[in-house]
Amino acid sequence: MKRLMLMACLLGAAAVAQAADYLLPETICLTPKGDALVIGERGAGKVSVRDFQGKELRSVTAVKKVGGFLGLFREERTLPVTGIAMSQDGTLFYTADDGNEGVLFREGEDPVPAGNRPMTPTLSPDGKYVYVCDRFGAKVRKFDAKTLECLAEAPAVREANGCALGKDGKLLFVINMLPDDAAEPVKYVAARVTVIDTATFKVLDNVHLPDGSTGVRGITASPDGKFIYLTHTQARYQLPTTQLERGWMNTAALSVFDGVTGKYVNTILLDDVDLGAANPWGVAVSPNGKWLLVAHAGSREVNIIDREALHARLDKAARNERVTAVVSSAAEVHNDLSFLSGIRRRVPLTADGPRGIAVTDDKAYVVSYFADALTVVPYTDRVIKPVTIPLAADGKLIDLAKDPVLRGEMLFNDGSKCFQQWQSCASCHPDGIADGLNWDLMNDGIGNPKQTKSLYLSNVTPPTMITGIRKDMLHCNRAGFHHIQFYDAAEEDAKCIDAYVIAMRQQPSPYATEANAEAIARGKAVFEKADCARCHKPDLHFTAAADPNDGSKSPLYDLGLGIRDEMGQKFDVPTLNECWRTAPYLYDGRARTMREVLTTFNPADEHGVTSDLTEQELKDLELYILSL
Repeated sequence: MKRLMLMACLLGAAAVAQAADYLLPETICLTPKGDALVIGERGAGKVSVRDFQGKELRSVTAVKKVGGFLGLFREERTLPVTGIAMSQDGTLFYTADDGNEGVLFREGEDPVPAGNRPMTPTLSPDGKYVYVCDRFGAKVRKFDAKTLECLAEAPAVREANGCALGKDGKLLFVINMLPDDAAEPVKYVAARVTVIDTATFKVLDNVHLPDGSTGVRGITASPDGKFIYLTHTQARYQLPTTQLERGWMNTAALSVFDGVTGKYVNTILLDDVDLGAANPWGVAVSPNGKWLLVAHAGSREVNIIDREALHARLDKAARNERVTAVVSSAAEVHNDLSFLSGIRRRVPLTADGPRGIAVTDDKAYVVSYFADALTVVPYTDRVIKPVTIPLAADGKLIDLAKDPVLRGEMLFNDGSKCFQQWQSCASCHPDGIADGLNWDLMNDGIGNPKQTKSLYLSNVTPPTMITGIRKDMLHCNRAGFHHIQFYDAAEEDAKCIDAYVIAMRQQPSPYATEANAEAIARGKAVFEKADCARCHKPDLHFTAAADPNDGSKSPLYDLGLGIRDEMGQKFDVPTLNECWRTAPYLYDGRARTMREVLTTFNPADEHGVTSDLTEQELKDLELYILSL
């Protein structure tokens, strides 16, 4: 029972009626007066206010009433906390995940609907409004901070993962975690930042980050709102995965936007030439504006950057003046691993999974997801000695040796064992899914990149990889360490990764709503009519025949999808479960939408008989598939 409860909180499955075994702190901020810490404890489903030594002063639980007969005997359900904020008067605002029915809380009041995985409530400077990202609904909502009435909503791009306000609260910057571009032909594939006018709540622009940008995790504003900073991975997917040196596959990046105009400024790499800084996550600026700090979930460290010196270098590059041996123009900055040389410090941490970060003028406070810990970093000291404080009531850190699933998730996100710390499994599979990019992994030749696949259900849908080159998940996981992270994981660690992948639970589709029920039912009938079920069998996770218990594998098919050197190539039948979050589609990502899979790239009816379907039937079929 405890295991089921934990995985529900971790992976977005059905919510549970009581707190999980762990706190799993993920978000943190200072109180408006800067006299205490506010921590969002995702696993425990609560927000705690703590002093700077980690002592809990008070807490609020994210409880939602559900079910009941005629409104009676309603069950109270504790939900995973996904975001926190505090108004000037000390009132907590927080979001919590309940699948398609996630909610926004104002302390002491009933929650209101806020979308599918609502995140990062952000208060306007005057305290009148609170902005909330609807991650899987790809929207942003504007609420009245007193009544929690939803006043407006605006579209984001894909997986709206966080937001921050520019100067005077006039512009809202929204990070989208993943790219939404087609990946073939390769031109430019990158996540985008949505810029919204807060007065009209209209989208002004969707700005591409540098090519290969994905896994956008953190965002913050400078104290004066003049600059916006966001963290992400910058993948070098155009290159075959032959080496790791000098960021050959993945680099850690910090992008900067102008908080007044909404314009993109530049992107800086957070790594060193011979040492990666995998998976940057939380980002914060000191109240005095002098320092910019980034927590790295993969390399388990904090990056401390002299913000004034950083902007002096960016300004110099913008004037086409030489800054480093590599950079003499703004266009060269995002490829320079030495750009921060001499103006930053990297501080290793010991607690697993640093994510959220809050900063005073002399100390950083980092919460570590897999340790139930708070680490205090006195970052202005000449010799920096971080202190790790357990947050749990028993005064202990999580013992991951007793929990193979949670340890597996930690290892999946941990890049510290990777050669030179450049990446973790999560660099290409954020949250175990996919990064939206084509990679040339060379396991089926070279010069033929393929889409990253989701790991969800990979344990029951063998073989793995798009061409079926790995016979099952177990072999695939171990090959990933050897060929991508350039080390061989201990079998004990590999088994924990296996346990994590097996324990993944489905995130409810934003398309699977009551309003869509009739259209989805019609689409299910069209699915049969179009002969989709011949290969995507509903009783086999919507894949072809396979039985992992007896070692059999799903058959491979040539549906005329191969192009250039891969004409006639046979491909694995992927599961359709959760395909709403795994675009782009087909083996090379040429189909940006499911509609393109059914129509544009299916001219001969080899991939389902769809050419004679009516427009309404196509809409219903697409909706049904995306609801799975």
